[in-house]
Amino acid sequence: MCGVEEVQVESWEAVDARQRSYPNIGQLLDFCFRSETPLEQLIDIEEISDGQLELPGLSFSNSDDLTAALKELEQEINRAQLSDDEVELLRRFRNATAENRRMILQILGG
Repeated sequence: MCGVEEVQVESWEAVDARQRSYPNIGQLLDFCFRSETPLEQLIDIEEISDGQLELPGLSFSNSDDLTAALKELEQEINRAQLSDDEVELLRRFRNATAENRRMILQILGG
């Protein structure tokens, strides 16, 4: 339905937490839209023992407004995304010779 491999969905549904993976926010929201399933039903906050939903760098309790929580998550994602200039600098750095990369790192380091 959402263009991911069946094995990936199986890992999302794995009973053993050590084998479980999770969809990224784009995959999760895509599934919500395509299946017309509210996000609250997929997250199932009631089963979380301490009442907290934890995402990298974020923590929400079941009393938080989910819309506000998703807006905060979107802001964090946007903050972490590289600008066009940063992408170009990274591309040039990766294409540089090993010696040039070493010199650039020395200049930046001190």
